[in-house]
Amino acid sequence: MKAYETTKIGHHRGNPRLWLQGRKASRAGFHPGKRFRVRKDETRSMLVLEIDADGERGVSRKIAGAGELPVIDINSAEDLAVLTGFTRVRVISQKLRIVILPCAVELAKKERLARLRAKIAAAAAISVGSISHGGGILDHALHSGMRAAGVKSRLAFANDIRPELLEHASAHNDAWDDETVSLAAPMQLLAFDAWAMDRIDKVEVLCAGIPCSGASRSGRAKRGAGHAEEHPEVGHLIAPFLAIVAKTQPAVVLVENVVPYRTSASMFILRHQLRDLGYQVHEAVLHASEWNVLENRERLCMVATTEGLDFDFALLSRPVKVERRIAEILETVAPDDDRWSTMAGLLAKQDRDREKGNSFKMQIVTADSTSCPTITKGYAKVRSTDPKLRSSHDPSLLRQFTLLEHARLKGVPAFLIKGLGLTLGHELLGQSVCYQPFEAVGELLGEFILADAGVLRAPARLAANELPNASLASVLTTALQYAPVVEPAQLSLLE
Repeated sequence: MKAYETTKIGHHRGNPRLWLQGRKASRAGFHPGKRFRVRKDETRSMLVLEIDADGERGVSRKIAGAGELPVIDINSAEDLAVLTGFTRVRVISQKLRIVILPCAVELAKKERLARLRAKIAAAAAISVGSISHGGGILDHALHSGMRAAGVKSRLAFANDIRPELLEHASAHNDAWDDETVSLAAPMQLLAFDAWAMDRIDKVEVLCAGIPCSGASRSGRAKRGAGHAEEHPEVGHLIAPFLAIVAKTQPAVVLVENVVPYRTSASMFILRHQLRDLGYQVHEAVLHASEWNVLENRERLCMVATTEGLDFDFALLSRPVKVERRIAEILETVAPDDDRWSTMAGLLAKQDRDREKGNSFKMQIVTADSTSCPTITKGYAKVRSTDPKLRSSHDPSLLRQFTLLEHARLKGVPAFLIKGLGLTLGHELLGQSVCYQPFEAVGELLGEFILADAGVLRAPARLAANELPNASLASVLTTALQYAPVVEPAQLSLLE
């Protein structure tokens, strides 16, 4: 290769036009007056220009100052037919030859959608990849939601820096199967390990909870960082994540994070790079309370779909609002259990903080409370600012929520934390998502995937608008009243 350039296909007098001039032509031996022939490779959507003394075309010239530049002007619908549907192309100069082929991003977009649609048409499971997997709560919620919509999925690979979390997930998270590849390594090392990445298959959906220590309010307060990217361990992880996106070529990218992440430099980089890779980026802040989850947890959710695949957060289904109480999720803990305490040390710290003018204070709830503040990954450390439960027998006594209660507060299925100790269990839950909002996202995504593949007609979306409190599973049932686009056998995955 002597030169590489991307350019756009223009139009002139009603026909597509490819105009090449300058060194990219001369370096390949295409000098003014030289003859060349045009060869079309339809299987690869490729146009090849080759120097040939008997060629049907000639290289023109353009005077530039005291010199001249070679000009190649192809203004033929017939010659450029192999590039129909592509707006940007690559021009590769070789010895006595110039190759014109679609831009890699354009080819990738078509391949991603074709792969996704082929699997849906065959009623095959789509592949999902997971980065910063943790215990896989996000992944399980998405799998559950897509299954409710009628889309089969399987976890192709899961990456996390902590092997013990992957080990636990592989045993207790049924999004895993015997073929799921466990990738226990820092994301930034995995992404640039060419040997390992060459052995990871492409996926249709890639999801991630990019570590947020640098973007969270507590993380920035602790380090006094001016921006999230200053964090020495996780501030740079957007770079390896995008490298993994480019390698695995998902049709859909889903990222969750703390709400402040949306104004970080990393998020701007993510939005803009995904746009340049051929994705449409959709964002929303999900309030868990809108799904009747007891924990007051908000998360940023980004769904980036390949251009041509629709998605709209405005159609996200929420259940009818019901009032819940903390009492619903409590285990039986005897009044004389050692876990009850006055927590005198924490109360004293609260007093000291108040005297210093600090805003840190204990967050205490009761069995009658209708919500609970956010529980973080460090909950097992029994810190003053984490939620405590006040005893209904003796108001002077407090205790931590149990691991099972923590899961219930987030709406997380209990089997996903089975067998975990307090420290690891609270860490897993504290850095995870509330389950139901992301299950709803998975269901909505599944519906759009089915509509895109032609399994269901678009009225499914109209039904979602007309039935704002209905689940998308019921919306799909309504949509089945319309004539299917494909053969009934292809609807079997909805049964």
